[in-house]
Amino acid sequence: MINWDSHPKGEVPEDYYNIPLGKAEIVRPGKEVTILCYGTMVHVATAAAENSGIDAEIIDLRSLVPLDIDAIEDSVKKTGRCVIVHEAPRTSGFGAELMSLVQERCFWNLEGPVQRVTGWDTPYPHSLEWDYFPSQARITEAMQATMEE
Repeated sequence: MINWDSHPKGEVPEDYYNIPLGKAEIVRPGKEVTILCYGTMVHVATAAAENSGIDAEIIDLRSLVPLDIDAIEDSVKKTGRCVIVHEAPRTSGFGAELMSLVQERCFWNLEGPVQRVTGWDTPYPHSLEWDYFPSQARITEAMQATMEE
């Protein structure tokens, strides 16, 4: 087995490997805002942070149940701001649960409102998927919004 944590980022090992459930990964360290995401949105959020000039810490949740709440708390308490990004619709999406957990556990450390960047509350339009999914521009707007408060 390959130790995933010591493997170069962005490369898929050729040998067998495992990723620990319930252990988030800090993909990009930062000090101004925490971005919580998973799946494809990790790459979109990373590009948004790099192109925005905002020092965002990006956390790849890697698993939702179990959830690495300690990593989330540590990061949000450090940055004082949080943006949650996922592809699912906004209403009843997992981002609402994450937002609730951040509010419950980090309320006194928050410097601005928690922002969510999600898919739209419409049927999924396969022909317009990149208009439906959260974009770099929408993530950047959310980071700016939480920093303005």
